[in-house]
Amino acid sequence: MGRIARADAEPAPCLLELALLHADPDDPNWLRPVPPSVALARRLMPIEREISERRHTSIALAETFEPFLALSAQGAAPTHSITVLEGLDRINGALDLATEQCRGEMLTVQPSARHPERRLIEGMERDKTLIDRGVRIRTLYQHTARYSPERLAYVDRFASGKAEYRTIDELVERLIVCDETVAFIPIREDRQVALEIRHVGLVRYLVKVFEFMWGRAVPLSAGAPYETAADGITDIQHSIAKLLVEGHVDEAIARRLGMNVRTCRAHIAKLALVLGSGSRAQLGYLIAQSGILDKKHKVAHTPPDPQDP
Repeated sequence: MGRIARADAEPAPCLLELALLHADPDDPNWLRPVPPSVALARRLMPIEREISERRHTSIALAETFEPFLALSAQGAAPTHSITVLEGLDRINGALDLATEQCRGEMLTVQPSARHPERRLIEGMERDKTLIDRGVRIRTLYQHTARYSPERLAYVDRFASGKAEYRTIDELVERLIVCDETVAFIPIREDRQVALEIRHVGLVRYLVKVFEFMWGRAVPLSAGAPYETAADGITDIQHSIAKLLVEGHVDEAIARRLGMNVRTCRAHIAKLALVLGSGSRAQLGYLIAQSGILDKKHKVAHTPPDPQDP
């Protein structure tokens, strides 16, 4: 196939945005065409993946609720294994009761966010009560929590044999599990509505999800996860690259990685600089071509960028 000078393509930026042109590997001043069928398939891939994931989720939900529907059809009394909690007062009341009854272990997933001082004080009081009672606490944060002075001070106060804290790149939503018998999850972004789950199967499933994330997480004492690898790409930029290729927009990436959009875009700019990308569409192509997502990312022991979140 032929090629076109990059300057000649500037009047039609949509060709690059739609990935119908990509950089000539032999000469960056030239662009080569991409077959429309290939470009379309790449654009449709994340949409089709999302449709497939939602279909699997709907099937899983239908299977989960099937026993309850059967009980309802038989006129059986409700088991109250899933309770909808509306309003912060009711949610906090249920959490306080579960915390008071907890005797073995509490698992928590806390997506990074800056909390009011009052919330931090309440959290300290709750954790101190649990630790004094001999309850083990394991908490997962996102990597960005390592750069929150308030969060680090909180962790320093309670880190011990009974309290462990780790961080991971992505956390989707908040989760609290007490003694593997009751779990709490929010069902609205404003966290004004939550589910209290006491169904044995669902709670065990949520515990397995937690253990999977815990195994991939990094202890807070293990050093910063944003160090630069030999290829010039930090771990956080590697995570961003993965989400970019999956088709996520900046706002969604920032939310999933626990950072603000401005910081997310700064990392994307650094990623583009390392890979030599001239546009957002080209960046996705270069990420796929570079092979950085096909190998385990190994970081070098260099200090983290102080401008990172």
